[in-house]
Amino acid sequence: MAVTPEAQARAAIDSLLVAAGWTVQVMADFNRHASEGVAVREFPLPSGPCDYLLFVGGKACGVIEAKKAGVTLSGVAEQAARYMQDLPDHLARWADRLVFDYESTGDETYFRDTRDPKPRSRRVFAFHQPATLHGWLKESDTLRGRLRQMPPLEAAGLRDCQIDAITGLETSLADDRPRSLVQMATGAGKTFTACNFSWRLLKHAKAKRILFLVDRNNLGDQTFREYQNFDPPGAAHKFDKTYIVQHLHGNRIDPDAKVVITTIQRLYAMLRGEELDEADEEGSAFETWSDAASDDEGDLRPVVYNPAIPIEHFDVIVTDECHRSIYGLWRQVLEYFDAHLIGLTATPSAHTLGFFQRNLVAEYPYEQSVVDGVNVGFEVYRIRTQVTEQGGTVDASYHVPVRDRRTRALRYKQLDADLPYVRQDLDASVTVPDQIRLVLQTYREKLFTELFPGRSGQWVPKTLIFAKDDNHAEEIVKACWEVFGQGNDFAKKITYQTSEKPKELIKAFRVDPFPRIAVTVDMIATGTDIKPVECLIFMRDVKSESYFEQMKGRGVRTIHDASLQQVTPDAQTKTRFVLIDAVGVTEGKKTLSQPMERKRTVPFDKLIDQIAQGRRDENALSSLAARLAALDRQIDTEDRQRIQHAAKGQSLKALARGLLDAITPEVIDAAVIQRHGSVETATAAQVKTVEADLRDNACAPLDDPDLRNLIKAIKKKTDIVIDEGTLDLLQVAEYDKGQAEKRTTSFKAFIETHKNELLALQILYSQPYPKRRLTYTSIRELAAKLADPPHHLTTADVWQAYKRLNAALVRGAPSDKVLTDLISLVRFATGQADALEPHAARVEQRFNLWIGRQIKAGKNFSDEQLAWLKAIKDYLATNVEIAPTDLMRDQPFSDWGGVVAARRLFGTELNGMLDELSEALVA
Repeated sequence: MAVTPEAQARAAIDSLLVAAGWTVQVMADFNRHASEGVAVREFPLPSGPCDYLLFVGGKACGVIEAKKAGVTLSGVAEQAARYMQDLPDHLARWADRLVFDYESTGDETYFRDTRDPKPRSRRVFAFHQPATLHGWLKESDTLRGRLRQMPPLEAAGLRDCQIDAITGLETSLADDRPRSLVQMATGAGKTFTACNFSWRLLKHAKAKRILFLVDRNNLGDQTFREYQNFDPPGAAHKFDKTYIVQHLHGNRIDPDAKVVITTIQRLYAMLRGEELDEADEEGSAFETWSDAASDDEGDLRPVVYNPAIPIEHFDVIVTDECHRSIYGLWRQVLEYFDAHLIGLTATPSAHTLGFFQRNLVAEYPYEQSVVDGVNVGFEVYRIRTQVTEQGGTVDASYHVPVRDRRTRALRYKQLDADLPYVRQDLDASVTVPDQIRLVLQTYREKLFTELFPGRSGQWVPKTLIFAKDDNHAEEIVKACWEVFGQGNDFAKKITYQTSEKPKELIKAFRVDPFPRIAVTVDMIATGTDIKPVECLIFMRDVKSESYFEQMKGRGVRTIHDASLQQVTPDAQTKTRFVLIDAVGVTEGKKTLSQPMERKRTVPFDKLIDQIAQGRRDENALSSLAARLAALDRQIDTEDRQRIQHAAKGQSLKALARGLLDAITPEVIDAAVIQRHGSVETATAAQVKTVEADLRDNACAPLDDPDLRNLIKAIKKKTDIVIDEGTLDLLQVAEYDKGQAEKRTTSFKAFIETHKNELLALQILYSQPYPKRRLTYTSIRELAAKLADPPHHLTTADVWQAYKRLNAALVRGAPSDKVLTDLISLVRFATGQADALEPHAARVEQRFNLWIGRQIKAGKNFSDEQLAWLKAIKDYLATNVEIAPTDLMRDQPFSDWGGVVAARRLFGTELNGMLDELSEALVA
């Protein structure tokens, strides 16, 4: 007798239940305590027999509605509802209404927890294990319920883009979206963001376990360290001291681990119960993946249910920049688990967006990260050679060297005929050593003239070269030694086949002066964080646009000046990186992000003036945005504040961001929708008007000439033009009094020009401000203005000039960090003082006179009072003003008890005494 489709479905369902640890019974054998989980077939209920009634811990908790293969299950849940709520009074159960609802054909299974805020059926690979349902039944709420009750995010220490990513993700999870995609530019802190939301999901949503998938093993190491070093907000210990973090190197998951880090290759092998060699996790899967796991048609052998790793083993799965095949060839591994999927990517492809159901919860593109100062921009430098453009021919009339790709053994062979080759054959089937040398020689010759002018020439910037394969990398390393005339430590191959330890080489390349050049294939092409890299050289083409963007990401990281100079002593500030294209990799359609700097030949002053005059083309706005962002990284806090004040509250970074937003398609579309309701219905003229308005609004602050001139002046302070073409001969070696006279004259002219404009000069120099006191803010404003073009003067420069002209009138030297010495300079230059001496010395003299007058008047001071008075004198020497609030905030007063202690010592006379000292010592 033929087996019916219904019977086949029941048999498949029985197998799935047994595999998950359920005991399957018929009514004749009914024993609800036979095991932790019992599934009873055809259990009679008031509304009729249900296909399966599920018992956990001896109590009814759910049903399974069985259907034959091919039946769509989306509407079956309503059919099961009558069984779930129509229960006999005598039936032992967890609740008046059954909690869990399954519909299954054996090939496809849907599940719903009716306690969820908005119960929704979802596809699952198999049935949950009884112990899991038992645990859920004992909880007062569900994971999806807790995801809707997350506390507000503590934003301290987070970038805006990280805040947007976490809040967007949590909104998506609260809405029970099964898949969420976060786009964050490389270098914006994706893993740090993951640590933050992992902590919140574990702590507040009580997630059971989080799986973190990486592209290859060394990125797993990096992710593991990030979790280890993460300091959760409000916690007394680091992340891994509260929750166990495991980086899998074997096939056993620690049952107590809360975060598990692994590659999808290992996870696939574990689900199939197979061993995996760690070497199979080393290569990047952006372009290759394990052929051993595929069948004859290139498809992965199917995943089967593994009771050791049930479908509910992870509540959340994070995929971090995993290769394109993870959402195609490997997607069955992700869909095995009943878990929320979170994707982290810098460059979402159409395939990735499709897999995540276009649920892009946060966007932070590379261009925006450059404007915000999170990353640096880049410039492309193209090297073309005859061989790379046209190929060549190997002459058959000579014996030619042939290298065995596998063993690298070299032998000589005479070809049967001339061997023509094209550019695609380079370093694949044909290697041309002179082509490699020529590219590297060109790099060396242009390094300190065009690429990095202004460097000493002693330190090649940290350079990362991408090779086609290990053999190609070997040839490039040897050519680097020869072209630069350096030893083995100058250039290193960092691949999976290197004889040295790759992790140690990566660390040395990151933090040590040597090696200067690293050659890799794909080991450090993605994810690996090496901030000092200032140059990328592509000597290979790349087919994947996502992979190319990831490779470019090795150069985008910002780095503190001191850290950069630790490995590259003659570097100043990393404001961009150079991408040297020796193979045409940037000329294909694969490139997703473009250099923001598109008008390099237009001088900065000219470009900002053209913007003010009405220039509004996209290239100009993009270039100015890039230059303003780069300038923001070079200037100090004081200059940033000056620009923000002149721009009426907008920072330099905000100005750059506004320019970029004005030419960003998504921003333009949003503005069109806001004004006209829809992009589709808006006319071309309407869209053009919106674009023009956005650009005008972004450029409007630069209409202010004071702001433009200030930005130009500050920009000039950061640039030094170097004339390398003029040779010099020594004629005289002595101090130049003419230069000193020029400086003092310039200083006096500065005072005369600004005496009615700057508050400090108004007080020090002229009427009608005889009784107004100096403030530290006014002195700081005076110093900043003095340093601006065209004077470019500092206190030390002018002081030294006066000393060169008449050393007898100059006593001592100014302090580098004390702005108040500028008071002495102004008084001396305007004839108010006969000698030039540090402000502190003058304050000391006046203090001694004041103490003398007090003692003469019959007032005596205790040792403690004298200590306070001397501290007040020192404070005035540095800050020119003092108030009771300063006694609470600044040292040493705060250490001595602040204003309370001062009032105890000086009583009600304290405020008057502070005013008197300010008048006597500084005025």
